[in-house]
Amino acid sequence: MRLNPVLAALGAYPLAEIQMRARHLREAGRPLIDFSIGDPREPTPPFIRAALRDAVPEVSQYPTTAGLAELREAIAGYLHRRLGVTVDPASEIIPTTGSKEGIFHTPFAFVDPGSDDSVVFGTPAYPVYERGARFAGARIDAIRLHGDFVLRAGDIPDEVWDRARLVWSCSPHNPTGAVTSAGDLAGLLARSRAEDALFLSDECYLDLYEGEPPASVLEVAGGDLTGLLAYFSCSKRSGMTGYRSGAIVGDAAAIAALVDVRASAGVATPEFVQAAAAAAWADDDHAAERRSIFNAKRDILRAAFDQVGLTVVGSTAALYLWVAVDDDLAITTRLLEHGVVVSPGRAFGAGGEGYIRLALVPTLAECEQAVEVLVETLQS
Repeated sequence: MRLNPVLAALGAYPLAEIQMRARHLREAGRPLIDFSIGDPREPTPPFIRAALRDAVPEVSQYPTTAGLAELREAIAGYLHRRLGVTVDPASEIIPTTGSKEGIFHTPFAFVDPGSDDSVVFGTPAYPVYERGARFAGARIDAIRLHGDFVLRAGDIPDEVWDRARLVWSCSPHNPTGAVTSAGDLAGLLARSRAEDALFLSDECYLDLYEGEPPASVLEVAGGDLTGLLAYFSCSKRSGMTGYRSGAIVGDAAAIAALVDVRASAGVATPEFVQAAAAAAWADDDHAAERRSIFNAKRDILRAAFDQVGLTVVGSTAALYLWVAVDDDLAITTRLLEHGVVVSPGRAFGAGGEGYIRLALVPTLAECEQAVEVLVETLQS
């Protein structure tokens, strides 16, 4: 069978092999505490589940690509409360079937596969930036991150800026939990506009943080959304990973282009899911409760790594701990043998070697259980 050469070149999704090995151990009866995939265990709030049930229609019909007005209005309301920004629900917001799907399909609307159009992102990174870009026929420019794992405009060489079509930022960052400052976001946005590149800001973890709330590109844009798109998700904020509900907000012309390409792909979210998402975006209390739980998990695990003398880098926001180790593959294998599943940093691209990522998804009790294994295994 002949395959798309892009699929053959990329191979399996980077974390799929880890999950397969973990699955085999579970099937063999081994108890595991799984920190590898960002899929939290806390229940979805009851009012969200009720909103979904109440919206299931007697007659099912196709949803529209533009989405329900009530959802777009709820997202606009959230952005006004959280960021103090005003956006037009009719022209500057489009719902997506989770942020991953929206991120993957975005390059199809803006990349000319017959040109030298480049998609730029920092690495290590969420793998979907590269995967969507390659399937869309773009050139890839992965900028290796160092130190604090924050991408800044000056990290991107001039020759890369010359061919950049799309420039990705991620803050809070997956996989490291690092946070990009408002000033650095402003620098990336300004340079992107100067180079006629569309600036894409992945802000799916914006409500998961310690201390001060992270900045959004929508705040630093000064009311002008030209040349920018920001990506949001209900998954971690509201415990809705299985609902698959996100949103893209920004430049009205870019949103219109996304409506066109998404209509061809048939990725509109079911309207009963949109009703649940509207309820989630309209409420902030449940997000604050979830944030406190993730911060408690972070504190528990950070203390374990401090005890064994391993450096936790970034990890002040999002859903992750990013830990410096000697050999990420060897440590991942050793921990798996002792019943703790983590992700090797290299699964997220160049620059991830020598780190492991822990997603704060097990329960608080499981995190406490994991501490003993982590300390015993990593001290030996």
